[in-house]
Amino acid sequence: MDRRAFLTAATAGLLTSQTWAAPASARPSRTLRADPFTLGVASGDPSAGGFVLWTRLAVEPLSGDGRGGMPARDVEVDWQVAADERFSTIVRSGTATARARDAHSVHVELDGLEPGRDYFYRFRSEGRLSPEGRTRTTPTGATTPLTFAVAACAHYEHGYYTAYRRLAEQEPDLVVFLGDYMYEYGPSGYTALAGRVRTHTPGKCRTLADYRLRHAQYKSDHDLQKAHATAPWLVAFDDHEIENNWAGSVSSTGEADFASRRAQAFRAYYENMPLRRGSLQGAVLRVNRRVSWGTLARFHLLDTRQFRDDQACLDGVRAGCDERLADRRTLLGAEQWRWLEDGLRGSTTRWNLLGQQIMVAQRDYKIGPGREVNLDSWDGYAAERTRLLGALSRTPNPVVLTGDAHMHHLAELKPDFDDPDSPVVARELVASSVASDGDGYRDRTWIAEALQENPHFSYIDQRRGYLMGRLTADELSVDFRTLDYISRRGAPARTSHTLTLPAAEGAPGAARAAAAARPVS
Repeated sequence: MDRRAFLTAATAGLLTSQTWAAPASARPSRTLRADPFTLGVASGDPSAGGFVLWTRLAVEPLSGDGRGGMPARDVEVDWQVAADERFSTIVRSGTATARARDAHSVHVELDGLEPGRDYFYRFRSEGRLSPEGRTRTTPTGATTPLTFAVAACAHYEHGYYTAYRRLAEQEPDLVVFLGDYMYEYGPSGYTALAGRVRTHTPGKCRTLADYRLRHAQYKSDHDLQKAHATAPWLVAFDDHEIENNWAGSVSSTGEADFASRRAQAFRAYYENMPLRRGSLQGAVLRVNRRVSWGTLARFHLLDTRQFRDDQACLDGVRAGCDERLADRRTLLGAEQWRWLEDGLRGSTTRWNLLGQQIMVAQRDYKIGPGREVNLDSWDGYAAERTRLLGALSRTPNPVVLTGDAHMHHLAELKPDFDDPDSPVVARELVASSVASDGDGYRDRTWIAEALQENPHFSYIDQRRGYLMGRLTADELSVDFRTLDYISRRGAPARTSHTLTLPAAEGAPGAARAAAAARPVS
């Protein structure tokens, strides 16, 4: 905080001493027999004036009823935001209520802070202090470079969360998480190639208590807590936060009361994520939203599950499915499509980053004659993908960020993927998984064949990892970070590939920007 801002805040009465005053919530608890901050702290959805602060109280996070060992009463929680990590300059503070009906979660929405700067935060309840977190407001106007991470797919049983730890060590300004934060399967319900390293809580998630308990298990991981405490997150769900390959109101297993189960899963997801309170609207959870980083970039986050038509031809990787080509089929739903199209058309930022869950690029899984595609991805909604690529072609410097695939991919997005001369309208950067599929395939010879079969892909890597991007007005540079193993702790992360994408001048569209991709040893 510079001198002028410091004096302004002091005049407004926003500065307090480092020591908290002592409201009732500071008294030693007679009912909370242990530390209630076992699930850590988090922040998210930053704006120029603030962000969301999150925590959830749980003295016994893995208690079987999903209540975290908390009493059946509301609990007061104090919070502080400081301009420095020593908390010597408190710029905002208050008290929130962790309600029993909300699994004792807390969502504090702040506004009126300075744009484009770091802040530090912490909580206190009944005499106990939380860990401290670092967050950030978005800038306004022209900005300094933005460093952001992209991650997805973190099956707890398949390995340790070392990727989260390595991501946190790089201290990005923002983390974009694109789905499959937790998995609904019971123990060994989805066996990794490397086998089971850790064990899920009992049973498949079906009830509110099941989902709360599973979220608590995931949140108890210290590497994940470190990543949350390092930077604000933009989060969106995919399928496994509810059920594998669900589509709109349709269960992939034919469950009759799926609407009720989905609503319970949404509630638990909201309770455990740094989302704004308005995102949970009854049985609907709104995660499609936009966040601008000054005039440098705008993030457009999509929901590719809640409003889609059911998958064509009974889902799966299949050949010869004409149904997937039908013009009427929608992945985003009419309302979200209009929202996206309006946002892309009206964007005035230098870059436009589309964060979404499933692969946009056509991917032929059959080597040789014929074609097999994944009907759960955009390949299963080909007509709407054509409309999406048309909108991106009219958008300043579009880049698509994707999760789900459990492998790094780098692809050129074209109106006609079968035509080598078709123009490139955007690049798609697919992040591998944090943990899903364990250490991965030992035989990697298939990658060269997959690249030859799909020439619009220039890089595929099946190791665990994440993306780390650095964005300026002139270029986007992205490191594809990989770990050779997660079946034991402590793996180093290294940059296995780098993409450098110059910003296009003049007419919109990445087709005017030649990407120089170079491998890094």
